[in-house]
Amino acid sequence: MAHRLLLLPSLLVLAAAGLALDIENLNIFHGTADQILNLGPETPLPGRSAEHRHSKRASEGAAAAARTLPQDCSEIPPDSPSGVYVIQLPGLHQLVVYCDMNETDGGWTVLQRNQRTTTITWAESWSTYKYGFGNVLGDYWLGLEYIHWIAKQKVYQVRFIIHNSAGAVKYADYSLFDLEDESRGYRLRLGSYNGTAGDAMTSNNANTVHDNMKFSAKDQDQDIYSGNCASSYNGGWWYAACYSALLNVKGSITWGSLCSGNCQASAILIKPAAFC
Repeated sequence: MAHRLLLLPSLLVLAAAGLALDIENLNIFHGTADQILNLGPETPLPGRSAEHRHSKRASEGAAAAARTLPQDCSEIPPDSPSGVYVIQLPGLHQLVVYCDMNETDGGWTVLQRNQRTTTITWAESWSTYKYGFGNVLGDYWLGLEYIHWIAKQKVYQVRFIIHNSAGAVKYADYSLFDLEDESRGYRLRLGSYNGTAGDAMTSNNANTVHDNMKFSAKDQDQDIYSGNCASSYNGGWWYAACYSALLNVKGSITWGSLCSGNCQASAILIKPAAFC
């Protein structure tokens, strides 16, 4: 238990507009209070607590604060700027997330962002992938557990944004996005494809498909390969045996035939499906 506690993000209690906020994942926020766009600039931001814990139930103060906080970035007013916001998941503590308000129609919650020049290794443990790492102001992974809880709220679509080897921006949209819980291996479920990047996630090749695959990390091998894809390729992902797309990797981002190890950048964004 002790080693697990050391890995878990800090729980921080803030005061904003007279309401207590329990921000659970401040381990991925390396900034100051004025960089969180739906907190006032006067909001105090104490140092990270030495106490680490996770809970599926919010405190009474946090529950009260939930009345003033969005559940995801789609509830941010459409004329708001892109940046870091606090969201509230029902029955959970608050999270910091990056909201992309400039991408098509705005309101996208960013789950992942990576650049070829990143300082993140991405070769992280299961527990680290579960609760997130990096810096929400730059390259980061939001965390499997938080992605799962966000995706439970509504019916979501997903957009994978890929900057190819020349830096040109391409996208791959999937009409549905769902992530099962940890007991089911955080299995990924995707809908139909549309876009300009090519479909690298729902391939008919059983060895390289990512849709319907469980998530694997270097110390939690859930792929269908005889070896360990996450360990071999230095990044946690929804591997089969092994991949067509790999975005969680340092220096060799891959997306199908668009760019093989030389993509310049990636991002994964979700928002409620337009037809629901």
